[in-house]
Amino acid sequence: MSEIIFKRMETPEEMQGKARVHYQAWQETYRGQIVDSYLDKMSYEQCLAIAHRWPDNIIVAKDGERVIGFTGYGPYRDESLPQTGEVFAIYVLAEYQKRGVGYRLMEAAMEMLKEYPTVVLWVLKGNQKAIPFYLRYGFRFDGCEKKILIGTHVIEQRMVYQGRTES
Repeated sequence: MSEIIFKRMETPEEMQGKARVHYQAWQETYRGQIVDSYLDKMSYEQCLAIAHRWPDNIIVAKDGERVIGFTGYGPYRDESLPQTGEVFAIYVLAEYQKRGVGYRLMEAAMEMLKEYPTVVLWVLKGNQKAIPFYLRYGFRFDGCEKKILIGTHVIEQRMVYQGRTES
């Protein structure tokens, strides 16, 4: 493993790598949490289309030239919490988990969201890989839930980070 770097997604190769991580991480993370039929229909090409549709506000983690993780961030997509940032996605390939890559991606996203006093994210209810990570980082459940359709209806829970202080 070479030195892992963290940078904004810029090149077509990084978009392709982000799409590969998106596809593979969903297969590794959500198998058993959402219906297999949804994951079986998911494709790398769909993930690549997403990378092309939303190329902004993506930070990739790279081991050499290989993208091994990414995070997406920006203003909160719901007007119910003004002046709030959101971490839309954070995925790391299973072979690179528990090596600090996810933490460094979260740090990079939080740095980009530093203008916001509050940052939120949504997590699949019962996601026992992600929830402990978010709790260790300082996110807390605020009681808000929503039902979404991913092959079947599942529940997402909102977590909020308010650990920022004015300087």
